[in-house]
Amino acid sequence: MISPLAHVHPDAQLGKNVTVEPFAYIAGDVVIGDGCWIGPGAVVYDGARMGKNCKIHTSAVIAGVPQDLKFRGEYSTVEMGDNNTVRECATINRGTAARGKTVIGSNNLIMAYVHVGHDCVVGDNCVLVNRVSLAGEVEVGDWAILGGHTAVHQFCRIGAHAMLSGGSLVSKDVPPYVKAAHLPLSFVGANFIGLRRRGFSPEKVTEIQDMFRIIFQSGYGYSKACDMVEGQFPQSPERDEIITFIRDSKRGILKPYNANKAGDEME
Repeated sequence: MISPLAHVHPDAQLGKNVTVEPFAYIAGDVVIGDGCWIGPGAVVYDGARMGKNCKIHTSAVIAGVPQDLKFRGEYSTVEMGDNNTVRECATINRGTAARGKTVIGSNNLIMAYVHVGHDCVVGDNCVLVNRVSLAGEVEVGDWAILGGHTAVHQFCRIGAHAMLSGGSLVSKDVPPYVKAAHLPLSFVGANFIGLRRRGFSPEKVTEIQDMFRIIFQSGYGYSKACDMVEGQFPQSPERDEIITFIRDSKRGILKPYNANKAGDEME
């Protein structure tokens, strides 16, 4: 159903069973998949590519012009997968010449007032809690959870299954499976609750925790700690993902475990 009070450009491509509520705006260079719901007052600009069963709530803006002084009007897109929910007043900017597109995977919950900057890549099954802000060219892995008011510096990477406390200021890369908190942002443990909920065996969770004791709590530099983990633990996708992530980091890795803050509780 398309409300007569909505503006839908005649060139826009809408799939089957798409609902467009009153006062929504949909531009011409837009593709919206089957079963999507575009809420009242939502804005979908040129360059938006949306999969199936997405919900875009009131005043959210998809494919807005990048907030980047280097942007010169080049063609770019926002590419979203299926089953995403974008809540009120969230903004997802399209790409620039750097990557050409901003990518949002599938099954993500992007809460109110979240900002996803130009050329970001967000994986699948992520939760970006209210007022999370991702600067340009940030990468967020699958199943990551970013607490409310988290701010992520340009070019940072957040690994799969990571969990960040509310109010986190992220200026370094956060490896996969990590739970992080404090100011400055620091390792506080493995995200063992999230891993168990997602079907990781108790043995695998323990193995990840043991690897992190060497990487973040042994006092060794990250390079040597990765060599030790590689030598002491059998090859596995989780081991290789952690080591590769740390070795490939360009911005550096978040601070190691701080025993003085070990008793602090994450909000």
